[in-house]
Amino acid sequence: MTLRLTVDRQAWLSHVQTFAAGLGDAQHLVPVVKGNGYGFGRPILIEQALSIATEIAVGTVFEAHDIPASHTPLVLTPVGFEIPSSLPANAVLVVGSVHHVDTLVSHGWSGRVIIKLRSSVQRFGVEGAAGVASIVSAVLAAGFEQHGWSVHPPLDGTATEHMQEITHWLSILPNNLPMYVSHIDASALNTLRIAHSQRKIIARSGTALWLGDKSMLTLGADVLDVNHVSGGTAGYRNTPISGSGSLVVVGCGSNHGVAALAGDLSPFHFAKQRLTMLEPPHMHSTMLFVQDGATCPTVNDIVDVQQPLSRVFVDTISWK
Repeated sequence: MTLRLTVDRQAWLSHVQTFAAGLGDAQHLVPVVKGNGYGFGRPILIEQALSIATEIAVGTVFEAHDIPASHTPLVLTPVGFEIPSSLPANAVLVVGSVHHVDTLVSHGWSGRVIIKLRSSVQRFGVEGAAGVASIVSAVLAAGFEQHGWSVHPPLDGTATEHMQEITHWLSILPNNLPMYVSHIDASALNTLRIAHSQRKIIARSGTALWLGDKSMLTLGADVLDVNHVSGGTAGYRNTPISGSGSLVVVGCGSNHGVAALAGDLSPFHFAKQRLTMLEPPHMHSTMLFVQDGATCPTVNDIVDVQQPLSRVFVDTISWK
């Protein structure tokens, strides 16, 4: 059973280098390498990140140990109940409230921090000039070194709207520390840098940097079994079968992070046709049902899998 990511190696490498160059040099770009490594796995992305930046962002304190000592790990999520012993001493942690600062103090942290600013995402971050003053005071009282500021606009919205959120914060903050920004394209970023030339603005990039043009990436799963049925039930949940057709078992499931799409649409396609799921993906396989008369895959065929690569864990990567 295999969930396979097939990558056009040269196209992907070219995209990563070109996209990174558009955002800035190694001092003005932070690649994000977190979670499942955007489908590639973190080790592969870290190998590329080392050559294009001096700082690399990770999701949590539990991922920071992946970053070699030659580079600085920036942790994007505030610390909760634990700081692992594996956390590198040169890591930079994020704080978005006085509570976050107090938590780091309780863990005995004595390193650098970035202050997170609230955006329309409303996830976490200080709000307004008063909030900034309070958290800066707490950071100083704790003896931490402030490494910079960061703001994270939403995925939705235009580049102009994202620039407005960022510009709002730039008008409030002193310009002696870098501002880390995300979800902004090269053109808008350049406009910001020209308008605020006295400040260092650093681009943080993950999805757009690593995934880019989806034409160079293909996600597919092996067909493990095909059986003809006529009525009855099948699957883990004894799902009723309507009509006559074939049960197709593909080699990926919930353990791979594969799930139904919005509206409960099947993510599986073959011969440019969407295949109906008999039931939701389960563990390492998924059962599909193909009505008689429709094009049906056979054992050892590969079906296309339509999933966000930021969610899946593939079994293997095929480079071509």
